[in-house]
Amino acid sequence: MLNFLPDLHEGHAPITLQQVFGDALEAFDAWEDERAEPMVIYEDQIIPIGIVFESMRECTDILPRTMAEIVADTLARNPATAGADILTFGDAARLAVALVEQRRLYGEAAIASFLDHHRVDKRRPA
Repeated sequence: MLNFLPDLHEGHAPITLQQVFGDALEAFDAWEDERAEPMVIYEDQIIPIGIVFESMRECTDILPRTMAEIVADTLARNPATAGADILTFGDAARLAVALVEQRRLYGEAAIASFLDHHRVDKRRPA
């Protein structure tokens, strides 16, 4: 898949990438379990939030308070991430990548279970 997002420069993200990251965090926060991975728009391109988070993994910029609050709320709902220290965009991005992957796997398992349950010929494996 092509990446239309700008690159980091010596660990720093351009402000436009930071803004898209904020949009991706909000989309993640609103993501319902049964739905497909949310998308954000960057320069007229539709990009999955996982790609945005992946592109920010090595960012050393300090996370603004508003974004840190969204991340903290998300962490509070996930006991596996309790005690994580989130100071930079990179810290939040690495955590978000793991949570997106977890959601993707949950969604794939739900789809497989649905298809198995609604299979026409139950004698044959899916």
